[in-house]
Amino acid sequence: MTSSYSTDIVIFGGGIAGLWLLNSLRNQGYNAILLETGKLGCGQTLASQGIIHGGLKYALNGALSGAANIISDMPARWRSCLSGDAEIDLRGCRVLSDHYYMWSDSGFRSKLKTFLGSKSLSGRVSAIDKKDYPDFFKAATVEGTLYKLPDFVVDTNSLLEVLFEKQREWIFKINPGSYTFERNDSGLVNAISFHDKNTHFTIEAQRFIFSAGKGNQQLIDDANLREPKSQLRPLNMVYVKAKNLPSVFVHCIGDSFSLTPKLTITSHTDANGETVWYLGGEIAESGVGKDADVQVHSAQKLLTTLFPWIDFEATQFHCFSIDRAEANVNNNYRPEDAYFIEESNVLVAWPTKLTLTPNLADNITKHLATNGIIPTNTLTEQDLRTVLEPAKLATSRWD
Repeated sequence: MTSSYSTDIVIFGGGIAGLWLLNSLRNQGYNAILLETGKLGCGQTLASQGIIHGGLKYALNGALSGAANIISDMPARWRSCLSGDAEIDLRGCRVLSDHYYMWSDSGFRSKLKTFLGSKSLSGRVSAIDKKDYPDFFKAATVEGTLYKLPDFVVDTNSLLEVLFEKQREWIFKINPGSYTFERNDSGLVNAISFHDKNTHFTIEAQRFIFSAGKGNQQLIDDANLREPKSQLRPLNMVYVKAKNLPSVFVHCIGDSFSLTPKLTITSHTDANGETVWYLGGEIAESGVGKDADVQVHSAQKLLTTLFPWIDFEATQFHCFSIDRAEANVNNNYRPEDAYFIEESNVLVAWPTKLTLTPNLADNITKHLATNGIIPTNTLTEQDLRTVLEPAKLATSRWD
């Protein structure tokens, strides 16, 4: 005999986007559950540098793009959540750095880009007097200019934990390939059936939300959807570990025409107490397809050039590949804002970037209300605990 359960919303994907959506929907009274095939945060979330940014990289050409305007208010929005004064209470989430910095070397184009960016975001970016430099840059042996941004950095492990703990009884692990989507007489997806080992059951819902990052495409295929399309933007990320590395959070602006910083560094601490520099920016984009030895050599050369006053002899270098998943709209166009598309009772969603996660939740909850999807009272966590296992948190690559 097949058991049947009913709820309002089923979310697929346990990264920050899915967990934030779960918290937002349940705070508004919806019966919502989250399903994850791996460990929570194991994809893009823990591969993120955790920067809550305000769009400077999109303003380095001196003009405020749509992306910069959309993102500019996000640091303040997140800070409200971190202080417990907004719709999602993130108190308990660790902030790794209250400020982010931008370092411009002595090259003409580098100086020009940072000047234009600071003018475009006037009032949000400020040059720092050398006497007020953080210790890391006070020790610099090369000429450069340091700017302070309104951006900051959160610990993504901590962020996952806070969002998970608030709703852990509604978060479950499922096995890949153990489910099929069911359609009603009108051809709309109205249930998901599980057929794992000796367990057979069905969960009906008003709406299903796919927020699984790279996994969205598999879900789209499983549900036989035609309209939503996903695209991947690969990166080859590098991290550097050593006990004596100083903590630094900075965009290094280069002399290329790219709006992407030459190097973006965030600092973390691994399980053994060692400092980890996590490297993004152009180094991650240009490193796609390179062998690990080649990518590591590129990173070593870049760090030595940018920071000649730091000794990297005792450091360990590692790299790994990650795919950023985004909506594919208008022939490979990258959305500027958080994005979702609905087809057949399924909403396929991408936050586009970490900092826009609250926007994604806003847009989806407004859409549900506009379309008459109202909360019901049809499910308790004890019901599903008899047929599904709880999901577990992933850990950082360097742990």
